[in-house]
This record gives sequence, structure tokens and C-alpha cells, in this order.
Amino acid sequence: MLLLVLTTLMWSGNAVAGQLAVGHVSPMVIVFLRWAIVAGLMSMIAWRDLVASWAQIRPHLISIALMAAFGFSGFNGLFYLAAHNTTAVNMGILQGSIPMIVVVGAYFLFGSKVTLIQFIGILLTLLGVFVVASQGSLEVLLKLHINPGDALMLVAAVFYAGYTLALRNRPKVPALAFFAVMAFVAALVSVPMLAIEYSQETLAWPTFQGWLVILYISFCPSFLAQIFYMRGVELIGPNRAGVFVNLVPVFASVMAIILLGEVFSFYHGAALALVLGGIWIAEKFAWEKRFTKAKA
Repeated sequence: MLLLVLTTLMWSGNAVAGQLAVGHVSPMVIVFLRWAIVAGLMSMIAWRDLVASWAQIRPHLISIALMAAFGFSGFNGLFYLAAHNTTAVNMGILQGSIPMIVVVGAYFLFGSKVTLIQFIGILLTLLGVFVVASQGSLEVLLKLHINPGDALMLVAAVFYAGYTLALRNRPKVPALAFFAVMAFVAALVSVPMLAIEYSQETLAWPTFQGWLVILYISFCPSFLAQIFYMRGVELIGPNRAGVFVNLVPVFASVMAIILLGEVFSFYHGAALALVLGGIWIAEKFAWEKRFTKAKA
């Protein structure tokens, strides 16, 4: 549980890091350097597993490339772009919608059953997302005037939910070997994104503060958090571990207020309650159902 709490703290810090990077390094430079550093670390740690599993990995390179492109490079690129137009509090809360997007995606793609309780949970979570996107204003919502940063964050959440759903059919190879390939591909995929930023004359190499942000992002949410999460899942199981992801919007909001001095408005509290409440309802029902089956 300690490993999983540390994992969610590091993931939450990513929203704060995105804000601290603004003006000190451009978004696509962050994405490229982040995954290049992680790929280098993984080449030292997982090369034996990678060599041993290469024959199983090679037939799946296209699907792995798509997962890395959307779940790693695409998600992160949109995430850091969003930081230029919205707050870390908003980013954390909107990121909390990912579990419910996964539930909806699983229903349409795999025919997974969605119960009435889960459907209520989805509606509450979506309502929370709309509250954040509209800044708690019905007038803003009716005019469909949504902050561009919030819109980018929502698209990023869809990208990561798609990556999560794709993990269902990932190659049956050691987790470290799989993560190493993903990191390598993510670094390669980010090169064209870097070229686009350069062509638009918006590319900015990191300042000293920019390098500190990149090092934090590379070692904490990208590297240590992944290892901690895999070990945490191994120790207490995926069902219990998944619940800890719900801490991300909570920690992100608290860290943004303390470290960035962002204002926590009433609509943020309402949205946070709706998002976490919706996830709690869906998770509680699913957990009770699994527990009843196991007991029987």
C-alpha cells in the first residue's frame, strides 16, 4: 500500500511539474527527453529480459508502437500542452475521469457488462468533468465555451484510457521488457512531434528549472512510479491496487494549492466529489460482487 501511495503521489506531481515547466521548456521537448531518459535507464535494467523475450515481442511491434504513441507520447504531449492553458487542479481532476472512460470503452470494445450502479457512477464522473470544463458556470456550458487546456486534457484522458484498454491484449512477456520497448518506441514517436514544434518555431530547450522538471518527470512519474506500481500490484493484487489511482485527483489538487498557490474554488470541490463519488460507487459495487463470488 505504501508503494501504491508513493506511486499516486508521483503521478500527481506530474500535473504540478507541467505547470512549473511553462516558460522553461516546450512540451514536445519534455516528452522527447522524458522517454529518452527512461529508455536509457530501462536498457540498463531490463536488457536481459528484453533479449530473452524479443522473439515474443517482435510480432507485436505494430500494436506496441500504437500503444506507446497514444498512451505515452500522445498523452504526455497533450498533457503538457494543456498545462499552458489550464491549472494543475483542473488537470488532476480531469485525469480522474480515466477509470470511467475505461469502463465505457470496455463496454463498447469487449462487451463488458455495465450495471445500473456502474452507469450511475459514470454519469456522476462525467458530470464532474463538465463542472470543471465549464468552471461551474451553466452559462459557459450552454455556450460550449470550454477552456482549450481542459479540452486537451480530456483528449489526453481518452488516449490513456485507450492505452489501458489495449493492455488487455499485450504480449505475455515480463513487465520490465514490455515497458522497455514502450519507452524506446515513445522516444522515437516523439521525434516527429519535436520536429513539428521546431517547424512552428515554438521549440524551447530547457533552462535550469526546465532540466529539474524533466529529471523529476523522468525518474519519478515515468520510472520509479511504474516499478512501484508493478510491485504494488504484485503484492496486493490488481483489484485492490486499482482503487489507489483514485487518489491522483486528490493529491494533485492539494499539491497545486500548496506548491503553486492555485485557488481551490467551490466548483473544484463539487467536481472532485462527483468524480471520486462516481468512481467509488462503481468500484465498491464491483469489489462487493467479486468478494461475494469468492466467498461463494
